[in-house]
Amino acid sequence: MQIEKELPLIKSLKIYAVRVLLMGAIAFVTACSSVTIRPYGGEKDTSPPDYQSSKVFYLAGTIGEHEVNTSVICGERRVMQMQAITSLSDWLQSIFTLLIYTPRTAKVWCEHPAEESRGG
Repeated sequence: MQIEKELPLIKSLKIYAVRVLLMGAIAFVTACSSVTIRPYGGEKDTSPPDYQSSKVFYLAGTIGEHEVNTSVICGERRVMQMQAITSLSDWLQSIFTLLIYTPRTAKVWCEHPAEESRGG
């Protein structure tokens, strides 16, 4: 008789736990992050970047170090914006590998001739 009274409580706790885990998983998967650097200020550039590459990191991003040589990418032009992004596809790859493989995407925008005539 005591067990029959506890069953609905256990069932409702399981449903609550599943909902909390599902909400947490959705928040984790959809959480994309970015760091944007604009050396000369101004608003964020949303045009396609001049350079974009996925960089490999391991163990939740604790192992791995990469450099992007902006002198090679932009040449004589100024670097207008740099960005490091953890995109949705990066997150999905990280989750699939249980955070062993955790890629991040690097992007670089260079100054274009039309920007030079406007003064940057």
